[in-house]
Amino acid sequence: MVKLIHEEERCRVVSICGMGGLGKTTLAKTLYHHADIRRHFEAFAWAYISQQCRPRDVWEGILLKLINPSKEEKEEILRMRDEELAKKLYKVQQEKKCLIVIDDIWTSEAWETLFPAFPDETTVGSKILLTTRNRKVASDADQNGFLHEPECLNEEQSWELFQLKAFPRKDKSGFVVEKDMENLGREMVGSCAGLPLAIIVLGGLLATKETVNEWDKVHRNIKLHLARSKESGRQAKLSEVLALSYHELPYQLKPCFLHLSQFPEDFEIPTKKLVRQWVAEGFISSQNEVEVDERHETVEEVAQGYLHDMINRSMVQVGVKGSTGTIKTCRLHDLMRDLCLSKAKQQNFMHIIGSLPSSTYSRPTPVSKIRRCAIHLDQNNQDPGLPEYQKNPNLRSLFFFRPKKHRIHNERLLKSVFDKFKLLKVLDLEGIKGLEEKLPEDIGFLVQMRFLSLKKTRIRELPTSLVNLVGLQTLNLQTIDKVSWESTVQVPNILWKMAQLRHLYLPKWCGDVTDNLQLACLSNLQTLVNFPANKCNVRDLLLLTNLRKLVLNDPRHFESFVQIFESPNKILPYLTSLSLKTDLLSFPDTVVDLRKLLLGCPRLCKLHVEGRIKNLPRDNEFPSSLTKLTLWGSRLVEDPMEALGKLPHLKYLSGWELFMGKKMTCSRNSFPQLKTLLLRGLSNFEEWKIEEGAMPTLSRLGISDCYKLKMVPDGLRLVTTLREVEIRWMSRAFKSSIEEDGEDFYKVLHVPSIVFLN
Repeated sequence: MVKLIHEEERCRVVSICGMGGLGKTTLAKTLYHHADIRRHFEAFAWAYISQQCRPRDVWEGILLKLINPSKEEKEEILRMRDEELAKKLYKVQQEKKCLIVIDDIWTSEAWETLFPAFPDETTVGSKILLTTRNRKVASDADQNGFLHEPECLNEEQSWELFQLKAFPRKDKSGFVVEKDMENLGREMVGSCAGLPLAIIVLGGLLATKETVNEWDKVHRNIKLHLARSKESGRQAKLSEVLALSYHELPYQLKPCFLHLSQFPEDFEIPTKKLVRQWVAEGFISSQNEVEVDERHETVEEVAQGYLHDMINRSMVQVGVKGSTGTIKTCRLHDLMRDLCLSKAKQQNFMHIIGSLPSSTYSRPTPVSKIRRCAIHLDQNNQDPGLPEYQKNPNLRSLFFFRPKKHRIHNERLLKSVFDKFKLLKVLDLEGIKGLEEKLPEDIGFLVQMRFLSLKKTRIRELPTSLVNLVGLQTLNLQTIDKVSWESTVQVPNILWKMAQLRHLYLPKWCGDVTDNLQLACLSNLQTLVNFPANKCNVRDLLLLTNLRKLVLNDPRHFESFVQIFESPNKILPYLTSLSLKTDLLSFPDTVVDLRKLLLGCPRLCKLHVEGRIKNLPRDNEFPSSLTKLTLWGSRLVEDPMEALGKLPHLKYLSGWELFMGKKMTCSRNSFPQLKTLLLRGLSNFEEWKIEEGAMPTLSRLGISDCYKLKMVPDGLRLVTTLREVEIRWMSRAFKSSIEEDGEDFYKVLHVPSIVFLN
């Protein structure tokens, strides 16, 4: 850490080097989030580097994180040529003190392709933190740089780390580890050769075993695996422990784990999509569905539990978390992914078509026996070898993955999918551009389909033959990613026949020639995004009693939606997430009766409302379950903090043009669980008071477009949990007051990261 903070221009790169599983990335993350590091640098970016390093994708990702651009700036960056992009990133590092983590770079050749965007020296003190298994990469990156090579853990360090995973209740009073269990544990930990990855995976496995007999069985299995191993050394021991973690998985989790083999290296796996694919594949057995009915859980919630089980076992890593702590994405450590690919190949579970080494992905069995196929496209693999797979009519699942800006040029190839693979259950075409604007009629042959994603495919017209896909559970028709009134998609009135639909994502705008859509009979529907109120009867929503998530995006119909709750007992009993949002340049003048809305949605956890609100409901009229609240364009006259501060479980609050008054007060003991507070566009806001004891768990604060606010409240210095303050588009007086020499700096002195944007 000293080398990162030290203002030495000649030391530009700090490297962490060592074998896989040694904890390089974990150490880098610890440094990246350390309070002293956060105080020292102005901008931060993290880039995972796969074996197939694509410089443009890396540069683009880093630049977007460093400058946090507006929508217009982001579009400009995406249009830049590679040379322009590299120059822009180079320049930012010379203007701002940046810390950039380049994680898991494999070769010196990969570094050479990335190097043009990184200056040798900067006067502002920007640094690169690099992790690699290759010592030569570290020296080639910067001959004057600092190299750290972590050692393996010793016996006691290994045991301490193991206990954190194996005994999650260890810190509770009265908890004692049995002596026999400790003896077995210490011997098993000794088999991990001091490698943190092996230790936490073993700990995660044993956390599910409660008796000495169960531990003894695992102990014997480890000895058996190591005795059978043809190799020796640390890497062999690590591989055997990882293999054992798969062997010890409950039977119902094994196909879920193998299913992860479809994803490319370092891929951020969207958890919602993942669990819906598991359900479509039939990995949740009928026995589980009976249990679900008894507990009033959805099958997706059971599948989510499977994912959490694998995370607790350290077989799957948490990626991005949402603002309320939910897991949005997950990922695989590359060594765990190697295991996943190996087991998937052994069991003929998944075949990968791509440009990676043939030794890893070579076809294990005849084409006719392959049931699942993932196609990894890249610039060197324009048209994958799918034609030979057309001889296999038994393919059940087909997944496409592409780098940014890649397009399939062989349209005939894509069309053949609909004609040849008539037993497909899962087809994921997200982001695959190459079809005509109309989806082929042959899609109607895929009558076994359970999961179909056409997201970002630019298709503008859907055929009536979709009506044959009556078994669909998940259907994503968000084919156009740009938001405008012209971004319309023609949707025929055939959805009402898909009685098994559970998750329906409609286009932002259904075309004018689209018939009125009948959705009232979709009683299994849990997710309905972009409900087309101009093409549907809004009152039909009351018949969708299993809805969990609902998004309306046409402000002309917000008021009519709220009115459906006027009659007694007219509610959406299971709705937990509701969004009334517009994606327009300004907020609508529509007045939303929030009190009436909340009466009709008694179980809401997340609420997003864009439009005017005359008065907030009383605090006891909000659902006690509410954890995330976004109010944009509300233009309230009275201070909203009094009512909102009493919500017991609120973790996230975003207010854009929320309040038209001059003074807001966060009173003592208000917002007891709030983690994130974002205030924007409060044009009359002049004075903010935070009383002692308010917001005791706040960690992130964002203030922007509040030009009349001249200083941060004195009470902010009492919010000791605050980790990040982001200031954007504020007055010069406000900004200068909390800079290091400013008169109010003492109020934010305890905050590790203060970021000024634009």
